[in-house]
Amino acid sequence: MVQLRSRLSLILLLTVGTLVLAGCPTRTSIAKIERDPGRYVGREVAIGGRVSNSFGLLGSGVYQVDDGTGQMWVYSQRYGVPSNGARVGVRGTISQGFSFGGRSFAIVLRETERRH
Repeated sequence: MVQLRSRLSLILLLTVGTLVLAGCPTRTSIAKIERDPGRYVGREVAIGGRVSNSFGLLGSGVYQVDDGTGQMWVYSQRYGVPSNGARVGVRGTISQGFSFGGRSFAIVLRETERRH
């Protein structure tokens, strides 16, 4: 009986762990997104790299992440703008045709979560 409970607990734990991990997007290279942006529009993706450029305005802003394969602008509405040179991991949704502060951006990641 105890062995059956242990097996059921292990199976339940593995199932829950698999479902949780399946819901998290894996890190995608910026070059891959830039090659086929239409495939990623509206989808949640995760990217990571160094901040190479940034500017903010009234609590929100945009910053550019360079992952070594390319560069992508990230729109931050809640988390502020990290400083140049900071390493970040960012999760969000891809948008096309985005404008902020009088500038236009062809492809942008709308940030939903950030890790330093």
